Amino acid sequence: MKKIMIYEYAGSFAENKDVARDLRIQQIIPSLDIKEDVTLDFSGVDSATQSFIHALLSDVIRKKGVESIDHMYFENCTETVQKIITIVMDYMQEAL
Repeated sequence: MKKIMIYEYAGSFAENKDVARDLRIQQIIPSLDIKEDVTLDFSGVDSATQSFIHALLSDVIRKKGVESIDHMYFENCTETVQKIITIVMDYMQEAL
């Protein structure tokens, strides 16, 4: 299982869409391509923007399908981060 510590890349306020894009392209998609589950650990991340989460996840779901969600896990999310992830995931599932 691939574990990505979001704080190491984005700090306590995850807002940089370029960082999210790089994580998606360089780590998330390649791991899913080889059938490796991915854990996104939000330890130390107090909050995130919806655009960060969208840049992190939406293209994964678009390219790999809704079933890719079954291979991604989210750990140590604050209530705020958890709500934003849910909003983006729900939106992407409806859009497909």
